[in-house]
Amino acid sequence: MIRAGIIGGAGYTAGELLRLLVNHPEVQIVFVHSTSNAGNRLSDVHGGLEGDTELRFAADYDLSSVDVVFLCSAHGQSRQWLAEHEIPTSLRIIDLAQDFRDQSEGFVYGLPELQRERIRTARRVANPGCFATAIQLALLPLAAAGLLEDEVHVTAVTGSTGAGVKPSATTHFSWRASNLSVYKAFTHQHLLEIGRTLRGLQPAFDRAVNFVPLRGDFTRGILASVYTRCALDEEALRKRYADYYAGAAFTCVPPRGVDLKQAVNTNKALVDVAVHEGKAHMVVAIDNLLKGASGQAVQNMNLMFGLDEKTGLRLKASAF
Repeated sequence: MIRAGIIGGAGYTAGELLRLLVNHPEVQIVFVHSTSNAGNRLSDVHGGLEGDTELRFAADYDLSSVDVVFLCSAHGQSRQWLAEHEIPTSLRIIDLAQDFRDQSEGFVYGLPELQRERIRTARRVANPGCFATAIQLALLPLAAAGLLEDEVHVTAVTGSTGAGVKPSATTHFSWRASNLSVYKAFTHQHLLEIGRTLRGLQPAFDRAVNFVPLRGDFTRGILASVYTRCALDEEALRKRYADYYAGAAFTCVPPRGVDLKQAVNTNKALVDVAVHEGKAHMVVAIDNLLKGASGQAVQNMNLMFGLDEKTGLRLKASAF
C-alpha cells in the first residue's frame, strides 16, 4: 500500500483528493494536516466523506511515515513548506499549488499528456493549474507538430469552486447565481505555464495567447473554447488530435461535440476539434477539481508508483 499524507486538508481540492484516496485500492491515508481543524473529523469539514472514514485532522505529522505527500495549501505556501522541512530522500511530493510549475527545485511539470515518462521517474511533481490543463490539452497536438502559426484566442468559463473554499463577494450565491462575469482578462496566472509548455514544444512560437476567463454560475467544471489560424483541413486536424491522444488514459477526441456534464465528476478531458474558414477550433471540457486538480494529482501518483493511471479514477460523469 502507498502511505499518503496531505498538507492543507480543509479546501476544495483537498476534499476532492480525500474522496479519491479513501476509495483508492492501493492507498492508505496516514495523516491529513490542518492547523485550523486539528482534532476535527474529516467529514465535519468535507461532508461527502460521512460514512467513508473516521479519520481526524492532525496538528502534527511525521514525513518519514508516508511514501507520498500532497501539498494542498494556498499558492506560495508550498515553497515555504519545502524550505522549512527536512525531506526524507524516499519521499515523493505532489504539489497542487503553482509554486513549482516552473520545474524549479527538482519538480517535474505534471501533465501526463505532455511528459508521462518523466512523471514516472519523478520524485517531485508540480500539478498543473485547472485552466492551464484545459487550454494546453487544446493546443498540445498543434504545438508538438510545430503547427502554431498565429495568435491563440481562448474564452473559458469555470465553476465557483475554482475560486477556493473561502467565501468572497464573487462566490456569494446571490451574486453568482444566474450571472456571468469576466475576470483577469489577458493576465491570468496560468498563462505563464501555458507559455512555457508551448515554447518548449515549439520554440519559434512567439505569438500571444489571448485568454479571457469567465466566472460561471455553476459549482464545478471548465469549458474552454480555443481557436487559432491553421492550414490543416478538418479531417487532417481530427486525425492529428486522435493520434496524439491515442495513448492517453483520460483525454479523448469524441466523434461529435462535447458538453460540460460529460466531464464533470470525472478525470476525463474531452476535446472536440473542427475547422472553420482556416481556423482550428477546439472545445475542451474538464472538471476543474478532478482533471484540473486532485484527479490529475492521483493520476500522477499512479504513474510515480508504477500503477495503472486509471486506478482509483474510474468515476461516473454527471451526464445522463
